[in-house]
Amino acid sequence: MSGAGDWLSARNVLCIRLDNLGDVLMTVPAMRALRHGRPDRRITLLASSSGIGAASLVPEIDAAIRYDAPWMKASTNDAYVHDLEMRETLAEGRFDAAVIFTVYSQSALPAALLAYLAGIPLRAAHCRENPYRLLTHWIRETEPAQWVRHEVERQLDLVMPLGAARLSSPSQLQIPAAARASVERRLDAHGVRPDEHLVVVHPGASAASRRYPVGRFASAVEQLVDRRNCRVVVTGSAAEGDIVDAICEHVSQPARVWGWAGKLALPEFAALIERADVLISNNTGPVHIASSLGTPVVDLYALTNPQHGPWNVPHRTLFHDVPCRFCYRSVCPEGHHRCLLGVPPEDVVAAASELLDGTPSVTGPPPLNSVVAGSVVGWHHMRREAA
Repeated sequence: MSGAGDWLSARNVLCIRLDNLGDVLMTVPAMRALRHGRPDRRITLLASSSGIGAASLVPEIDAAIRYDAPWMKASTNDAYVHDLEMRETLAEGRFDAAVIFTVYSQSALPAALLAYLAGIPLRAAHCRENPYRLLTHWIRETEPAQWVRHEVERQLDLVMPLGAARLSSPSQLQIPAAARASVERRLDAHGVRPDEHLVVVHPGASAASRRYPVGRFASAVEQLVDRRNCRVVVTGSAAEGDIVDAICEHVSQPARVWGWAGKLALPEFAALIERADVLISNNTGPVHIASSLGTPVVDLYALTNPQHGPWNVPHRTLFHDVPCRFCYRSVCPEGHHRCLLGVPPEDVVAAASELLDGTPSVTGPPPLNSVVAGSVVGWHHMRREAA
C-alpha cells in the first residue's frame, strides 16, 4: 500500500464520481482538499452525463470527461466498445493517481479495474472486498455495519490519508457573472424587488420515492405566499413542466408565484438558488447546490437513505419516521410513501418561515441526535436499527 508521500508527488489526479449531480457536489469538498494539499495539482473529473455539469462551477476542477459507466444504475451504455475507448482516453491522460468516490452501496472495483488497465499507478477507494492489486490505497468499507457518515465526510475521510488538506470552508461553487445577470433580468421581468423574500421551490426528483406530493407542495406554496407575502419561483426540468404548472395554477396570487421549468441552464439555476432566501426541495441535486452556496434549505427527506442531507448550511430536514426507513428504493416498496406523506404542508411553511426569520438551526450535517420536524426518532437511533 502506498503512503501519503507517494500521493503528494501525484500532480495529475483523476477523480472518479460516476453517479448523479448531487453526488458530485457532495464530493467537491474532497476534491478541493486534494487540490489544497498540493496547489499545483491538476484535477480531472470523470463523471456521468448527469454529474458532469458540476465541473463548470467548481474552480478546482481543471477538466472533465464524460463517461456513463455500464455498472451504474442510470447508465444506458450497453456497448463495451465505449468502455475500451474510455480505457484509451484515460491512458492518454497519463494520470499519476485516481481517486474513486462511491456511496457505500456501490462497488469501487469496476472503476478500479478501469484505472488499473489505463496504467494509472496510484488508485484509492473505499472497498468492502479485498481489491488486491486493483487498489494501491485500500480504505476498508465499514458502512453501514458500524456507522453511516454524511457523504461529504465519507469522501473527505477517503482523501485525508492521501496528503489532502481540509479547508475551513469545504464547499463553494463559482457562479459565472453572466448567469447571475441573466437571473436578475428574469426576476426584474417579474417585478421582484431587492427587499422581497424570494423562495425557490423544487418539486421534482429522479426517484418517485423521494417526491413530496404535488398537491402538498401547492398547498405549502399557497400558505407561504399568504403568510409571508414572499415571491416564489417553482423550478424543474422541461420534463417536469406538468408538475411545475400544477403548483403554479393552484395559487390564488399568480403574480407572486411562477414557474421556470426547463428554462434555466445549470449555471443560471445555481445563480437562482444563490439569490434565493430559502430553497424548499425534495432531497435531490438542488439541495446540494444550496449547501454549496450557503442558501438555507427546507429538505423534504424521504427516508430512502440516511447520508445525503444538507451539509454545512442552515436547514430544516422534514420527514416522518417509518419502520421501513432506509429502503434505498427508487419506488416506495410499501406503496404508502408515509415518510413524506406524514409531513403536513403546515410543517413545510413553518420550517421555511423559521429560516426566513433567521432562526438558529443546524449548520453542519443533518441532525443526528435531535428531534426534527415530523419525526420523533433521532437519527442515531435510526442508524443503529438500520445496521
